[in-house]
Amino acid sequence: MRHVWDSGDSDSLAWFFISKFLPFSLFPPGVCGCCCGAFRPRYKRLVDNIFPEDPEDGLVKANMEKLTFYALSAPEKLDRIGAYLSERLSRDVARHRYGYVCIAMEALDQLLMACHCQSINLFVESFLKMVRKLLESDKPNLQILGTNSFVKFANIEEDTPSYHRSYDFFVSRFSEMCHSSFEDPDVRTKIRMAGIKGLQGVVRKTVNDELQANIWDPQHMDKIVPSLLFNLQSGEGTESRSPSPLQASEKEKESPAELTERCFRELLGRAAYGNIKNAVTPVLMHLDNHCLWEGKSFAVRCFKIIMYSIQVSTISLLLLFHVGPTVLEVFNTLLRQLKLSVDYALTGSYDCTTMGTRTIKEHEERQLQEAVIKTIGSFANTLPTYQRSEVMLFIMGKIPIPGMHLMPPPSGSGSETDRMIQVMLLKSLRQVTSGFQSTNMLTALPSSFLDPLLSFALLEDAHIRLLVLEILVSLIDRHDNLPKFSTISIIPDISVLKLKMEKCSRQDNLFMKKHAQQLYRHIYLSCKEQSSVQPHFEMLYSLLALISMELANEEVVVDLIRLALALQDLALASEETLRVYNRCAVHALSAAYLNLICQLTTVPTFCQHVHEVIEMRQKKSPFLLPEDVFIENPKIPEILEKPEAEILFQQAKITEVLGGSGYNTERLTTPYIPQFTDEDRLSKRKSVGETISLQVEVESRNSPEKEERTPAEEITFEALKNAIVDSVGMEEQERERRRQVVEKFQKAPFEEIAAHCGARATMLQSKLSQIFEITIRPPPSPSGTITAGYGQTQSRSVPVYEMKFPDLCVY
Repeated sequence: MRHVWDSGDSDSLAWFFISKFLPFSLFPPGVCGCCCGAFRPRYKRLVDNIFPEDPEDGLVKANMEKLTFYALSAPEKLDRIGAYLSERLSRDVARHRYGYVCIAMEALDQLLMACHCQSINLFVESFLKMVRKLLESDKPNLQILGTNSFVKFANIEEDTPSYHRSYDFFVSRFSEMCHSSFEDPDVRTKIRMAGIKGLQGVVRKTVNDELQANIWDPQHMDKIVPSLLFNLQSGEGTESRSPSPLQASEKEKESPAELTERCFRELLGRAAYGNIKNAVTPVLMHLDNHCLWEGKSFAVRCFKIIMYSIQVSTISLLLLFHVGPTVLEVFNTLLRQLKLSVDYALTGSYDCTTMGTRTIKEHEERQLQEAVIKTIGSFANTLPTYQRSEVMLFIMGKIPIPGMHLMPPPSGSGSETDRMIQVMLLKSLRQVTSGFQSTNMLTALPSSFLDPLLSFALLEDAHIRLLVLEILVSLIDRHDNLPKFSTISIIPDISVLKLKMEKCSRQDNLFMKKHAQQLYRHIYLSCKEQSSVQPHFEMLYSLLALISMELANEEVVVDLIRLALALQDLALASEETLRVYNRCAVHALSAAYLNLICQLTTVPTFCQHVHEVIEMRQKKSPFLLPEDVFIENPKIPEILEKPEAEILFQQAKITEVLGGSGYNTERLTTPYIPQFTDEDRLSKRKSVGETISLQVEVESRNSPEKEERTPAEEITFEALKNAIVDSVGMEEQERERRRQVVEKFQKAPFEEIAAHCGARATMLQSKLSQIFEITIRPPPSPSGTITAGYGQTQSRSVPVYEMKFPDLCVY
């Protein structure tokens, strides 16, 4: 009774009362069935009407349309329709009425395709129950029929997910069908192909559904992959098409091997970074268990399919499985191979155990080096940010750092080897940093990485300096603005570039406070290099532009303008031995950057001054602009006369207009002069004065009386130049040093601070011991001398704290 009332169907209610209270003996023969059928539930009548008297006639289409319309109008009845169809199908299977079974499955397929409501889940359960019933049958036709219906269902995107549905049975059953050993070969082929299609349907249905059991789990992959490989072996004679199969003929499409290959490719193509291992491991196990490595043809075919099917970001993972368990071991192996290749290229040959000495072909070794470098970049692209930073530090630690020895190494194979290794490892580092985007520049460019990197920017090798600049701009560019500054030019309106900019974060401000002067200094010194050519100046322009957009605040903007004016002074300085081209290039670089920064600051009077100077240069001195300098045949004069004031950017004018717009121009009034450090002296070729000074210092350090001598002061031209500069620069340096000390104690880890304080305490203790050694008295015995080695005499002294005093002298 409760079931009838809950159904909400008036026909069902009427049928309940009639069947309950009126005996069937009251109805004449032949009238019972007719009358009783009229009182059956409507959904049952609609389902019954789709079945014809003769199953050969097929589904009654008109009645099927009525059933579909009823299901769409009353979606709450879908579960009952499915249950009733399942009941009829089970009865027809038991009675071997296979024609009606086919009609029932066709009706289910049409209902699935038409209905996508929230209540379809219960209907799907009835559908899967019927498919399972067909797959459990021993009749091949029923198995194929159930598989075809499941494949249609797998291609349907459901609107609502299911929390309780399971496909474990289907994975097991379809895998079993892939290994069918039916006697009839044609039937066996059809069953195997049905199993392959079924596995393909299971993967499609579950791979993107987070609520389902993970299809990539080993318990599923250990069934799916071997089943596919078993069928792939039947077509071992046909070569795999790569990277993707072409249009096959109808006969080839019926081949289990061809179908398996397409299914296997789709399976691997859907694998993500963390799932590829579970898909590849069963392949290796299958090859091991069935001894399929010996012939090599099948193993090679399998790995061709794998390599051409998986996503680009996961290709390098296969090598990772073979090389080692940790990331750094992989990169260490690749870097070792790169170094061996450099050694072979320099020697011109390598020893082979079976063939003797083999001559190296330069272009082949270069191809190997480029392949290793690309592999390093491919590995790095698959890693998360924190591991990528570790790899960057790891590679930097492998590069021979310039200036590790006081005297330059002799010109020969050793220095050439170091240079080639530096180039190759910097190229590898460039590949790793390509596309690297970090929200925190302090973590992307820590001191342990930035300091050694910038030391390479001072080398005389132009190629190495260019690689360093490319690495820097790649790390700083976090909004893909670099392509917009690939060439240096005067842009009248930078809005056409559609630059992507964000407000400078607190971490970026801290980074610039810590490393800004380093970056400015190396930009300035790079412009002084005689070997700098157009690509160097283009990278310097990109570096200045990216710093302005990624890391600039008001203080940084003022410093950058100050640096641009310093570059103009550098090009004007008569004491600098720059070529005419370099002077014009520095002038053009300064003009292009000031044109950019003035538009970024949006100060109208600043922009007006810059544009006026540029217009005067276009009229009188176009060779001071990038359009005439950074071209294939630069239009520069043979001798560069001192430019007139009207074609130069005036520091006083810029200071005035920026000060009037609220900028703090106190620093702008002081000319920029980079501070030279030991890094410059050790990383660059020495001048005569620097070499003499360095030798004096070395001699003083090697002297036997080095503890009593003070270190020799290095007197060079730059030292004398810095000595006559206003003390403002020294005060700035002292303030910066104090700020760094305070920042270190505020932000450094406790262990680092403790170690620093411990070192200070040890130093203090050693100084106290030295003081105690000095404050001694001669021994009370007159024989206070002892004979030392080599016939020398030395005084024997007793420390004060070890002397014994008479009791009367002790308080």
